[in-house]
Amino acid sequence: MEYVRVTKDNLEEEHICCAISNSNDVQVASKKAWLAQRFDEGLVFLKSAERGKCFIEYIPAENAWNPIDAEGYMYIDCLWVSGSLKGHGYSSDLLSECIRDSSLKGKKGLCILSSGKKKPFLADPKYLEHKGFRVCDEADNGIQLWYLPFSEDADPPRFMEWARRPRIDEKGYVLYYTDQCPFNARYVPELIKTARENGISFTPVHLVSRDQARSAPTPVTTYALFCDGEYVTNEQMNAKKFLKLVTERIASEN
Repeated sequence: MEYVRVTKDNLEEEHICCAISNSNDVQVASKKAWLAQRFDEGLVFLKSAERGKCFIEYIPAENAWNPIDAEGYMYIDCLWVSGSLKGHGYSSDLLSECIRDSSLKGKKGLCILSSGKKKPFLADPKYLEHKGFRVCDEADNGIQLWYLPFSEDADPPRFMEWARRPRIDEKGYVLYYTDQCPFNARYVPELIKTARENGISFTPVHLVSRDQARSAPTPVTTYALFCDGEYVTNEQMNAKKFLKLVTERIASEN
């Protein structure tokens, strides 16, 4: 497999793996705009040369859009291999390059979000354990921070205190999200429209800066849905899934 590092110089020409659509699609435009602002902060986006979902995205943890204290670490935003590209060792290739690059940059190790049981849009805990990662912190909602130290004396990363207990005061549905995930550009407006048409209280909170994201009341900032103050899910959903969730929650309360 040949890999390509996306930079400011080739960003417009390269296909962004997690949004399989034409280059004029709103999802692609949103993701590329977000990436363009992160490269000067040390973000690395390494992907397969062939079209498909096979890439790793990582950034110095001090610049991560998550409420974590991980000074000196590299934070992996996303490691994604799917479809026909699975099962060929490509994830190991990408992770090995991240380790090599991070070591050369003098980092203490890597860290990444996961959970005790596999959750959508989060790293697979079984895979992380297989690669030597271990849990260093956990929030009340089961979201975990995993790390791979390059030396045993490295202090483990941790969540900020407010992210360890993800709760808010607002009633109704409240969605915290960023432009890091391209799917939000398509599905968040869909949810806003669906909620309005069905009389559902829905408040989108668009996190547009690193400081806002690091102050968010949730370990996952790409997409975190709350209902009446309680954390619900980090899974992006379309209108149909959202209405199903609302219906099921109403039924469970009656």
